Amino acid sequence: MPDERVPIVVLRDRLRAHVETEGKILKEYVKATNSTKSKALRYLVDLIIEDENQHHQIFRDLASTLEYAIDLVSPATAVPALDFERVDDAGTFELIDQLLRFEKEDNRELEELQREFRSFMDNMPLFGLLTELMQRDTDKHIAILRFAKKHMRRHSENWPGLSEQKSELDK
Repeated sequence: MPDERVPIVVLRDRLRAHVETEGKILKEYVKATNSTKSKALRYLVDLIIEDENQHHQIFRDLASTLEYAIDLVSPATAVPALDFERVDDAGTFELIDQLLRFEKEDNRELEELQREFRSFMDNMPLFGLLTELMQRDTDKHIAILRFAKKHMRRHSENWPGLSEQKSELDK
């Protein structure tokens, strides 16, 4: 076990260093929004700042969880262990399927909007970019839901017929 701790400490320190380095870059983004008169640039950079703040929180959570893994902090970890066995009914599984359907429909609508915005690209080019970014977020949502569903299925032996059930949403 002691030789496993060294890589975890190194990884934790790498995560912390990444947050620190990115924090300096984040300050430059903030400086860019404060110094520009361009509303468009400010809007776009604010979107990046929002994402970067979320990324920083995730990295801090990962580092905190690694500290728990090497016995440096209390058991309250930021990134929880997979406890999908606690999902105790098929209704939750069906809800995940419903959310996947919503996200896939959202993706189709965004693709349609992207095509429709092409005629406006000369006058409103930000529309296309923003729609593309929302499509990427939707793809991320689908990946998260598929991950949850996959791990829930492993613990679904108490839900008759559900453990072997595959839907078109798994594709």
